[in-house]
This record gives sequence, structure tokens and C-alpha cells, in this order.
Amino acid sequence: MFLNDDFLLTNDWSKKLYHQYAADMPIIDYHCHLDPEEIYEDKHFKNITEAWLGGDHYKWRLLRACGVPESHITGSASDYDKFIAWCQTVPKIVGNPLYSWTHLELKRFFGVDLMINEENADEIWKKVNEKLATSDFTRLNIIKNANVKVVCTTDDPADDLHYHELLAEEEKDFKVLPAFRPDKALNANKEDFGAWIKHLSEACGHEITSYTELIAALGDRVDYFHAHGGRLSDHAFDILRYVEADEEQLENIFQKALKNDALTDDEIDAYRTETMSRLIHFYHDKNWTMQLHIHAYRDCNTPMFEKLGPDTGYDGLNDLSLTMQLQPLLDRAEKTDQLPKTILYSLNPNDFPGLMALLGCFQKETAGKLQLGSGWWYNDTYAGMRNQLTQFAEGSVLSNFVGMLTDSRSFLSYTRHEYFRRVLCGFIGELVERGEAPEDEEMLGQLVADISYNNANEYFGF
Repeated sequence: MFLNDDFLLTNDWSKKLYHQYAADMPIIDYHCHLDPEEIYEDKHFKNITEAWLGGDHYKWRLLRACGVPESHITGSASDYDKFIAWCQTVPKIVGNPLYSWTHLELKRFFGVDLMINEENADEIWKKVNEKLATSDFTRLNIIKNANVKVVCTTDDPADDLHYHELLAEEEKDFKVLPAFRPDKALNANKEDFGAWIKHLSEACGHEITSYTELIAALGDRVDYFHAHGGRLSDHAFDILRYVEADEEQLENIFQKALKNDALTDDEIDAYRTETMSRLIHFYHDKNWTMQLHIHAYRDCNTPMFEKLGPDTGYDGLNDLSLTMQLQPLLDRAEKTDQLPKTILYSLNPNDFPGLMALLGCFQKETAGKLQLGSGWWYNDTYAGMRNQLTQFAEGSVLSNFVGMLTDSRSFLSYTRHEYFRRVLCGFIGELVERGEAPEDEEMLGQLVADISYNNANEYFGF
């Protein structure tokens, strides 16, 4: 039956492992895009459309693929009409993970066990909106009720972390911690780079006029984030090219960027390489975990980017060479014994074998020091999760894996942890069935519990 207690669990071992060792484990969402201000203000969603479809470009892409006009996706149509458009779309997406996720969200959060279609739309609209108006369904309570213990948001180095401070004072059921995302510091080729430097200067309390001062300021901000509970950094490396430069060259590049002068590709790559190398040292000194999200191909549709901006469903997969550019960056840090714990994600699954082989070259002292990150974005599917688990198990040590994250802007995304845990237990159960793993409940149960929660709790040091 659809989404019954044992869906995705293909044998007795997978069922036992999920129900007894995975299902009730807490959640550590160590990478997401929730807004800490929105969490703190703890407002109600005005309706299911805002909760379900607001900012969710996964769903937007499917709506477009079904011919729904943009007015009913990001445009001026009413919330009810946008909801109806989604209900009309869902029956068409069987086989897509969103078919399962959307029904899971409806069932787990709201107790509504109806098929999502146009026929049931009015009943779903009424039942869910009634619940969203109650005290149990504010932003904070949605997180609490999902058994979440830690949420790591994604924050700019210049952020004052005001709402993290307020949450730390008041919220006791779970932690909301900042994660350091210095993309704007690395993107010296962007038009707003100079304005961002001024913003960073204000956050630091002194003017930044040189490259040396910039690096010092970033080090100060790492200290600031650490004092507020930050233990992770995150980077969007859509294109990674390793180019070295000396201090004089870096200063010249920085001054050109401040004036918004055009930079050559080599200058951009050198600036990013050298700045990243210095950040890596800061992360190591704080015992942070560095996350590299690699090989997204951003804003493929120029007219829609100009109309809607970034993060609206128009990104693809980069298929450039990766290993030969990433190796010298990691090796440079290793030469001075300053390579931090590192999680490598690629949006292109063709990169997985190369990443697995490369990360194995730098393992040292810490269990699972370097890891292949969970199935991300286009790999956040049944097949993508299975592929990532297979690559991790065959190429490294699966028992070290820190498990799932949401990487989401939605407060209803925590059902993805359930989906992942079912996939994980199905994967391990099949190993047992094929005679590749022993029928040892204690060992396998511990493995599942560790990947579901324990490893992340220990690895990140919250």
C-alpha cells in the first residue's frame, strides 16, 4: 500500500532496522536555508500554499514541466489557485521523490491521509489551514514536533547573528546555530563586491582597504561565529579552478575588485584559490567542518534569471573536470597539517568515484575526517541516495557517515530524513539478504542509529 508503515523497506531486516533503530532517532539538520529571523518570530503560515510552495523551486520546476503558467507559480495568482495548480500536478509526478515527500508532509505533519489531487483539494485546503492556525503549527513548533535537536542555518560573514543570540536565550528544545557561508567574500568578480566589503567593515567595526585586512576580518568573523555556536562552514564552488598567486598579485586583484574593474579568469581563480586556502586554516584552527558544494550550473535561463533572480528553479549540473583542481587545494592544507574535517558534495553524480578516491588520500586521525556528502539536490532521490550510499560503502567506511540534511528553505522538509532513513535501512537490509552483511542485530542497529543521528552529533561537536 502507498506510504504504509513499511514503504521502501523491502525485507524483514530493513523493517526491523528502521522501526527499532532509525524511526525515533532525533534529527540534526546540519545544513539548511531556513531564516533564523523567521524561526525566532515564530509566526503562523497564512495557509498551506505559503507552507508548501513558498520558495520551493523543486516544486516550481515540476509545475513548469506540467505547463502551469508562471502566474500560478511565482506570479500574481491567488494562493488558492497556486495550491490547486499543485494538486493538479501531483498525480502526474509518480516516480519523482516529491510525490512521496508531498504526501508524507501532508500525512506526518497534519495527519491528513488523502491522495493529493484536484478532487481532494478543497478538503485538504480546509483541514490543513485549520491546523496551521493553531498553536501547534507555528514555525518553532513544527521544528519541535519533527524531533529536531539542531538546525544549522546558512549565514553571511557580515551577519550580526542577532536572531541566533535571541534564539539561544529563549529556545530550549533545540539549537539554532549559524554556519559560515563566505561566498560573497570569494566572489570578487561580482558587481556588489565593493558594497559587501563595506558591509563587512561595518560588522568588524573598522574599514577594510587591503587584501591583508580582508583576511584578518574574515578570521575575526570566524571567531565571532564560533562564539555563537558555529561549527561548520559552507561554500558554493560551482566552478573550481586552482591558481596560485602571491601577496602583491592578490592586493592588485583586490583593489581592482573594489573599483569594480573587470577581472580576468585567472585573476578570479587566483583570488578564490588563495582566499579559500586562508579560510581553510581558520576552519582547522577551530576544529570546524568545511562543506564544499560543488558543480551546480547556475542561472541557465537568462530571461527568467532577469525576471525572477537566482534560486528560482533554473540551475543545472556542471560537468567540468573536478579532481585535478580539488586535489591541490586539499594537498596544500595537508602539507602544513591544516586540513579540517571536510564534507564534499557534488551535484554531478559522475564526480562521486573521483571524490571517493581523492578523499581517501587525506584521511587521518579523525574517523571519517573526509566524507562524501549526502545526496544533494538532483541526487536527493531514491536512486541518488542509493548511489551515494553505495559509493560511500564501497569506497570508504559507511559507519562513519554523518547522514542526511534538508538543504531546504521549507519548514516541512524534515520528512526527508524519514525518507532517507528508510532508504538506508532498505540498503542495509538488502546487504543482509544477499549475504554481504551478517544477521547481527546489535551491530547493524548501531550502524543505523549512528548514521541517523549519533555520528553527526559527535562529528560536528555541537
